[in-house]
Amino acid sequence: MSPGADNGRTMMSGTDHTAETSDARALEQTTAKNQELAAVDADLGQTVAALTADDLEPGGRRQLLGRLVGDIRRRGMGQLFKPKAALRWMGDVVADVAPHVPVRDIETLRRHFPGLTDDDLADRLIRNAANSTAGVGAAGGGVAAVEWAAPPTLLTAPVLLAAETVAVVAVELKLVGELHEIYGQPIRGGLGQRAASLIQAWSQQRGVNPLVPGVGVASVLGTAARKELQSSLLKRFGRSLTTLGPMLTGAAVAGYLNRRATKNLGEHIKKDLRKARRKVIDG
Repeated sequence: MSPGADNGRTMMSGTDHTAETSDARALEQTTAKNQELAAVDADLGQTVAALTADDLEPGGRRQLLGRLVGDIRRRGMGQLFKPKAALRWMGDVVADVAPHVPVRDIETLRRHFPGLTDDDLADRLIRNAANSTAGVGAAGGGVAAVEWAAPPTLLTAPVLLAAETVAVVAVELKLVGELHEIYGQPIRGGLGQRAASLIQAWSQQRGVNPLVPGVGVASVLGTAARKELQSSLLKRFGRSLTTLGPMLTGAAVAGYLNRRATKNLGEHIKKDLRKARRKVIDG
């Protein structure tokens, strides 16, 4: 065998080894990145779940909103500076946090609010949720007031708006789920299916149609529902812009708009669920 052939095989072997090493390194980097994103999503879900509590004090809500801003920064915020990409990004975040939204079943709700009729309980939940989203707007306004005095504002404002929008949507998703519990139409299925149904009901401001087969979040967001979700998020994001008003006026206006929007959403869902229950009772 000629020396040239041996040299050729040696060079090919060296090339193959280099390629294998490069592939292994790329796999390790991808795995590490995926693990990091999973950890960020878990933190994000926990923070959002805590923000949906009925009885948060203003200081606690502001602290949690600040933590949510940090979670969003860790997730990556480059797309937030491009309007269309920002809506897609927020849609993905809502899909990720929706399974973490803590929806109480009817037995738990009865324990927490004893002695109330269905309609009175629904009204109480709507009022509590409206107060919570108003509080998120007020907390966001307070954070924004600090940011205006501490540059670079333009880098932090999109993250704050996204955090407030996601927090408000999470509170409203919880409200949607619990209204379904009250009116005897609990949302069934696995975590992904329930999250998808919540998102769809929130986007349409209607009760979940039990005749529509359950699908996962990814499937729902890959259809026309994705556009519907993004359209609804755009409205919420626009209301969050008031957070950036001069000093405390931003907090006051954002709180008012959030409260009104959440109340309207709850009333629409309640009306739709009551109508659906009457149809079942009447046969």
